[in-house]
Amino acid sequence: MDGILAVWKPAGWTSHDVVAKVRRILRTKRIGHAGTLDPQVTGVLPLCIGRATRVVEYVQERPKAYEAVLQFGIATDTEDLSGTVISEAKDVQLSEADIRRVLVSFIGEIDQIPPMYSAVQVGGKRLYELAREGQVIERQSRKVKIYELDLLELSLAKQQPTIRFAVQCSKGTYIRTLCVDIGHALNVPAVMAELKRTMSGGFTEEQCLTLEEIEQLQASGDLEARLLPADSALEHLARGTVSRETAQHAFQGKRIPSQSLKDLTVSEKKDELIRLYREDGLFIGLFEREADSELLKAVKVFTPV
Repeated sequence: MDGILAVWKPAGWTSHDVVAKVRRILRTKRIGHAGTLDPQVTGVLPLCIGRATRVVEYVQERPKAYEAVLQFGIATDTEDLSGTVISEAKDVQLSEADIRRVLVSFIGEIDQIPPMYSAVQVGGKRLYELAREGQVIERQSRKVKIYELDLLELSLAKQQPTIRFAVQCSKGTYIRTLCVDIGHALNVPAVMAELKRTMSGGFTEEQCLTLEEIEQLQASGDLEARLLPADSALEHLARGTVSRETAQHAFQGKRIPSQSLKDLTVSEKKDELIRLYREDGLFIGLFEREADSELLKAVKVFTPV
């Protein structure tokens, strides 16, 4: 079984739990997930199965989208409601205009400091391991990008107001930290109260199956038909087609002349990966241009089985 299975991760499950469950259902070991979700978070978790595990790295690099609930008036050591309260404010007064102004200011490239309760490694140890030992260490900020940030709902009449927002962001963005930073910009403690991932690797909630549906479809023999092809995760890359004769060389991993490409889409950057297809639409694999050469060399080839 080869392809991508978009799973809707339930609350209370780790990403590893989901992979283990699907391994048991499919009776296969070759499964990789593209982007860890915290146990309490629900949402899109793409699983790459069989030969599709070879595209995991490209799925992980793509933007992700979330819906989050931010609660003002409280801060915790984990930056979500699972942690210990470290700061609290009552009767928080905020205006919709101020909130919208601050949200807009976060669109674009921003600096984020990874939270202590995260899987980032420092000195060979995960930050969450140090945090559980009671340590708080200095972390280097990192650049992330917020592509879209939209206010969906406000509840400002409460003592500790909440807002719900949708965000599309680059890999490595911590939504917990984004919530905290939005609070800082409004001079109010803040925490992430809820989170779900609505898109990952180009796959959306509408394409997802629950674990129960996966089990039922596998039992009825219909699951394989619901798998998405490996190249569906690569639609953000340039695309080109070649003749059957050239495709035969490409499937053998041979270098092919760039002049043989037809219908090339996107840009023609020297360092850009190209999805290569035979003229009948059969996916060949990923190729890249050689420096100072008019040849394309194979990066990953998906020889037909």
